[in-house]
Amino acid sequence: MDNPSLTELLLRIINNTLKHFKLAAFIVIVPTIIVFILVMWVIKPTYSSSAIVTPPSSQSSMGNISSLLGAGMGSMGSLLGLSSNDEDANAVWTILNSWEIHNQVIDQFDLVNHYEFDGKFHADLLKTFRKNFSLSSNNENMFEITIKDKDYKKATRMVEFILQKADSAFNYFKTTQARLSREYFETRIALCLHDIDSLQQEFIAFQKDNNFYEPTAQIEGTLTYLGQIQILKEEVNIERSYEKLRRGEDSKKYDELTKRSRTIDQSLNKVLSGKQENVGLLSLKKTPDLVAKYLRMEEEIKVQVALYKVLRQQSEQLRIEEAKTLKNLHVLQSPWENDKKISPRRGLILMFTVFVFTFIALIICNFISFVENERQRKTILAVEWEKFCKYICFWQK
Repeated sequence: MDNPSLTELLLRIINNTLKHFKLAAFIVIVPTIIVFILVMWVIKPTYSSSAIVTPPSSQSSMGNISSLLGAGMGSMGSLLGLSSNDEDANAVWTILNSWEIHNQVIDQFDLVNHYEFDGKFHADLLKTFRKNFSLSSNNENMFEITIKDKDYKKATRMVEFILQKADSAFNYFKTTQARLSREYFETRIALCLHDIDSLQQEFIAFQKDNNFYEPTAQIEGTLTYLGQIQILKEEVNIERSYEKLRRGEDSKKYDELTKRSRTIDQSLNKVLSGKQENVGLLSLKKTPDLVAKYLRMEEEIKVQVALYKVLRQQSEQLRIEEAKTLKNLHVLQSPWENDKKISPRRGLILMFTVFVFTFIALIICNFISFVENERQRKTILAVEWEKFCKYICFWQK
């Protein structure tokens, strides 16, 4: 027998189906009616409610810590655990997905009875809720929260409840973070003030012990004084040499000039040996060491004072952050009572049912026609089919 063409094969399938039209109609119509009843009156429809919120704003006082601390100390924010905007967004994402928030929803809306949950483990109930809950990030990096439920009003209230609790949890997270950081800053402020007091006392003692109060002015004054003494000494020596040539060393004026020269030398030696420090004149030999120590102590005090200002300023910023109770999650699209069903998709389900059972009817009708043809020809297949039917009937008895 030649292989049939496609057209011949299709006509044969259609004819075999029409030959058993009642059976085919029964196979298609009965399941379709059953499915229609199920999707229309038995299966409860599912609704969806969603909201779109923005991540936390980066314009917070804690976000300005880098500018407050300066370029050299900007890393202190990370050492203190102060979070950036990206970390805040991650924290909100974690809070929205946390089992604490989900458990609050389960308790608040009595989802045990609402879902008609009869399991033994709370984890299974939580898993059931999370099947109906979804959190995603859209193309604009906004958070979209969606809840599916058989009651569209309850779905809307659940989304609103999650937004409220998530904002409260994040606000508590931020205020706690600010409080802990502020306590650290206040501890550092106390230590810094203690260091400043100690350095200032040590600096004052150093100034008193060495009569070293203002290096620039004192060095300038000492050099000026030494220059004047040197000029005066040269004038006296010139005048004395002239007097020696004119009247000799035995003259009265020569003796006066000699005594005056000795007095000038004594004054010069006192300055050089540091015996005039009580009047602000410095010993040039000691001056480099004194200046180095003075500048080092002065710089340490300046560093501590600058650190104190930074810590005090940041402590005040954190105090404001701790007391802040503003909303952190701004809702761009509020949840609303959407009574449009998302499932079951009645038309799609009915079309799928008709298609599937029509295909099944085609197979069954054509198989019956094939078996009938084999019986007429009395082939081995017909014999085996008869045996198979007898076994089936025997098992049914």
